[in-house]
Parts: sequence; structure tokens; C-alpha cells
Amino acid sequence: MKPSKFYIPSLDGMRTVAFLIVFISHAGLDKLIPGGFGVTIFFFLSGYLITTLLRREYERSGSISFKNFYMRRILRIWPAFYLVLLLATNLSYLVSPHAGFTFENLKAFLAQSFHLTNYYNVSFGSQAMAPGTEVYWSLAVEEHFYLLFPFLYIFLLRLGMKPQRQAFTFWGICLLVLLWRCVLVFSLGADSDRIFFATDTRLDSILFGCALAVYGNPMLDNNQQISERSLKYFLFPLGLALILCSLVYRSDAFRDTLRYSIQGIALYPIFIAAIRFPDWVVFRPLNWEWVRFLGVLSYSLYLVHITVIQILNLEIPRLGLLVCGTLSLLISVVFAYAIHQLVEIPTGKLKQRFASP
Repeated sequence: MKPSKFYIPSLDGMRTVAFLIVFISHAGLDKLIPGGFGVTIFFFLSGYLITTLLRREYERSGSISFKNFYMRRILRIWPAFYLVLLLATNLSYLVSPHAGFTFENLKAFLAQSFHLTNYYNVSFGSQAMAPGTEVYWSLAVEEHFYLLFPFLYIFLLRLGMKPQRQAFTFWGICLLVLLWRCVLVFSLGADSDRIFFATDTRLDSILFGCALAVYGNPMLDNNQQISERSLKYFLFPLGLALILCSLVYRSDAFRDTLRYSIQGIALYPIFIAAIRFPDWVVFRPLNWEWVRFLGVLSYSLYLVHITVIQILNLEIPRLGLLVCGTLSLLISVVFAYAIHQLVEIPTGKLKQRFASP
């Protein structure tokens, strides 16, 4: 598998790590492995990668084509999104034909189709959704975010705002999101689902990645002001320690307010080190070919894995965690590879028509 012309080291491996965290949690170890943190990594990575590409486009051409941006996003996200949604919906009827297709199922399906899964989940829960498609909540957050973010970014660029001030603007919005979470939790009594799923309370996880893309970007900027020694042996371990502390501390109020902010900040040195030093022994596994390949499949894997887990648990309930998890992962990889070959590669070729200049 040859990398594309502009390839960021370790990013596909980071996708694999994020997916495996989510998968292991959903496979039955959610008490030990926090699947939500895997989604936070996906959010950060998405913000970093997409903003890096927008920045390169602007630096090359002096503009950003909104048409090309949204066409690329539609072709990347929607084909597999709707294919898996339709298959899972039909599969749920085949597995439980006596249940039928109710009005509640229809409402859930329409909410998912129009990228409102997260707010539907907050209001009604996920019971009426097709098996496994509750993960669409995170895609809804991203769709809402990228509906507006390119306009904000080009606005800052047209103002002539320097990269550091752009980053401060993004960090300022992240602070406002944190304050909004605090208001919801401490003044309005919002529950954890309201905080975890909603776009207005989770967009900072994406925006932290956007801030890294515009200032101190390890692919585009000179980061030599942070020495290799400091990054590897102080900042990187500090980032890991902050993440560990954020996961170990069990306070509900902390979890719903500060945890997402701390994790977003902690991911900075980890991403910078992973991209700058892909051959360092710590990050070498992220760049192994099979790990990178799973990263390429990570979107389709994310879409299908819970459906596979739930159907195996329903049809063969006595498998046990290890056997069920292993089988679920293997089957998910097979389905994801098929989607990659039959859907993602053909639409990827079409997407090249809308590549940035």
C-alpha cells in the first residue's frame, strides 16, 4: 500500500489505536477500556488532518474552495454511511421479523439519515435504532462541525490573523465550550448523555486538533523550539499521565466537564511526537504496514463493528468475551475491507476531481 503524495506519519496508526479502544470497549470491556476516549482521539485527529489540508490549500492557492471541500467530504463519508445504515436496518428486521418496523424505528432512521443521531439519542435514547448504528452520533457531531468550520477558518485568514492568534481563537472557543458544559452540569442539571453526545458540548475535541494544525503543526511548521529530548522524555510522558489521570478519576462532575478539555490538551504532545518521530521505538508499531492498513479501514470498521458484535451475541450468546471479540473483529475487518474495495476506492477516485489545487 503506497502512501499518498502528502502523507502524515503515524496518523493511520493513530486511527487504528482509536478504533481498537472503541472496539474493545464495545466488545464487553467497557468497565476497563473507555470507548469514549477512542472517539475523542478520532475527533482530535479529524480536526488536525482536515485543517492541515485546508491550510495547505490556502497557502498554495490563496483561497479555499467550499464546493470542493464539501464534495470531498460527501464522497468520503456518505456512501459508506448510508450503505451501512440501510444494511443494518434491513438486517435488524431479518433477525427479528416479529418486531416489525415501527414509527419509532422510522423516526430514528430519519434522524440518522439527516445527521441528527446525537440529539435524537439525547432525547429518546438508542433503542429504536438499527443494531450498531448508535455510533452514528459521533459522525453527526463532525457533520455539524464541518458545516460551519471552513467559514470560520477562511474568515480568520481573510482578517490576516497570524497562526498563533488563530490558535488562540480556537482555544478560546474550547474554553467557552468548557464553561458551557459547567453551566449545563452545575446550573441546569444536565445528565451525562446530554454532555457526551451533543455537538455543542463535544466540538472542542475537534477544535483542539484544528488548533494544532494552524500553529505548531509538526508537518508544516518548524517545531525545533521544542527539543527532541523535551518532547520525548517530558511532554510525551506528561500527556500520557494526564490522559491516565483523566480516566482514573471517577467523579461524574469532572467526567462531564474538565475531562474532555484535559484530554484534548494532553493529545498535543502525543500527536506532535508521533508525527515528528515515527521511527522512535514507541511509535514504530503505528507505522507497521498492517497497522496502517487497519487505519485505512477504520471508518468502515467503526460503522460496522457494533452491528457485528450485537448480532453474534444474539445468535451465539455463549461464546464468551474473548471468542466473541476475536470473531467480531475478524468479521468486521472482512466487511470493512469489502466496503473499502467496493465503495471507498471508487468514490475516492471520484473525489480526486474535487482535489484542492
